Amino acid sequence: MLDSLAELNRKHQAEIGDPEIATTIAQQEMAFRMQSSVPELTDISKEPESVLKMYGPEVTKTGSYARNCLLARRMIERDVRFVQLFHRGWDHHSRLPDNMRGQCRDVDQPTAALLSDLKSRGLLDDTLVVFVGEFGRTVFGQGGISRTVYGRDHHPRCFSGWLAGGGIQGGQHYGKTDDFSYNVAENPVHVRDLHATMLHLLGIDHEKLTVKFQGLDQRLTGVEPAKVVKAIMS
Repeated sequence: MLDSLAELNRKHQAEIGDPEIATTIAQQEMAFRMQSSVPELTDISKEPESVLKMYGPEVTKTGSYARNCLLARRMIERDVRFVQLFHRGWDHHSRLPDNMRGQCRDVDQPTAALLSDLKSRGLLDDTLVVFVGEFGRTVFGQGGISRTVYGRDHHPRCFSGWLAGGGIQGGQHYGKTDDFSYNVAENPVHVRDLHATMLHLLGIDHEKLTVKFQGLDQRLTGVEPAKVVKAIMS
């Protein structure tokens, strides 16, 4: 079926000379190669027991964060350029102590294992790891005042994320909040600054790279000024 589709596309391209048809053919062939490589990629049966143990007890559970961290390393080994992992369930408006323990149990060990695994294989130096959500949580409680049922509300004014590998200088923190963790007091980093920094580490000048959108040249960091945070780089 795919061969027949490619033949029809090539015939169509020869008739009208549209270069986008050649692009479509290449994309379809790449998609097929990606899909055909999935069975080998997702087969972790040959991973050493020491590696599986490093990622934690849920690494053998399909769809778990631990399993996805291991698959992320396997993708990076195979030169996948962009890998995105999700771990949901951080919206703790109540029962925060119990919920947070569960989240940390899911995330902490596999994340540390992923960084260690990448480093041991010489992959971390040219792999930028970004661990961040879309907003933070208030430092003060929300809801009940019991030790077990309180929660925390959404807080977009200031929150933390971390970066590793790919030109980042480890073992430091950048920025500071006020005494109530409500506002940024020192070295603010806007989301567009984070994006500019990520692009810089990937060898892209965010001020020169633009994309056409509705007749305008748009920057990936938006129309407002964005700065590269060079203080966190090695």
